[in-house]
Amino acid sequence: LAYKCLTCAFIHFWQSLMLSIAKGILEEEEREREEERRRYMAENCPPLSMPRTMQELQELCREIHHKIDVIDEERYDLEFKVRKCNKEIDDLKIKVQDLIGKFKKPVLRKVRMSADAMLKALLGSKHTVNLDLRANLKQVKKEVKEEDKELRDVGDWRKNIEDKSGMDGRKKMFEAEA
Repeated sequence: LAYKCLTCAFIHFWQSLMLSIAKGILEEEEREREEERRRYMAENCPPLSMPRTMQELQELCREIHHKIDVIDEERYDLEFKVRKCNKEIDDLKIKVQDLIGKFKKPVLRKVRMSADAMLKALLGSKHTVNLDLRANLKQVKKEVKEEDKELRDVGDWRKNIEDKSGMDGRKKMFEAEA
């Protein structure tokens, strides 16, 4: 390949050198993983020898069941740790969103639900009381005040003005105020 400048050739050389080094590192890691796998299988899964008697077969089954129980306990512990870590990660993501302040609130749908249905959904089977707000109210008779009656019965405003006009009207107004 012919390069236009020396820096392009230098950059290409370094890129190819880095790629070949990375390829060697990846191959070495793959060999190490395979060796680790073989070692683990040799430790934890010894070669199986078929038992010749019924007693040996029962003993082998007991050993296998015991190993399965131990592995299930480890799996359960690891799953619990993973769930705990995932919850912590989610909590931290929420805190980061709160700190950034760019959290978009989801659009809430309108749900038509009566108060009884809402309490039943929140409390479950514990909710047995009907929520009838009007049942507990006491009846009150409305008293009509005389002042309110007079204000309503004012009648025609022109008549009111004519009564107050002239000297008689002013005299009435003065007497009413005193």
